[in-house]
Amino acid sequence: MATFLIIGLFHPLVVKAEYYFGAGIWWAFLLAGLVFMGLSVMVHHLILSTIFGVIAFSSFWSILEVRDQEKRVEKGWFPANPKRAAKKKQK
Repeated sequence: MATFLIIGLFHPLVVKAEYYFGAGIWWAFLLAGLVFMGLSVMVHHLILSTIFGVIAFSSFWSILEVRDQEKRVEKGWFPANPKRAAKKKQK
C-alpha cells in the first residue's frame, strides 16, 4: 500500500518540479535517490528499509520523468510556467 502511495505522490511532484524549476531539477531527484538508497541499506527494519528503497527508486525514475515532462509541456499536454517561458525568450 505504501508503494502505491509513494508512486502516486511522485507523479505530481515531478509535474510541479518541472513547472517551477524546469528539467534542470533532475539533480535534486538524483540526490534524494542516493540518500534514500543509503538509508535503505543502513536501516535494519525490513519494512522501513523497503519503503526507503521504493522512495529511492521513485527518485531515480523521476530523473527520466522530469525530462519526459519537459517534452509533454513542449507538446502542449501540460501548461508551461509563463515566468520561465519569458526568461527563455530573453536569452
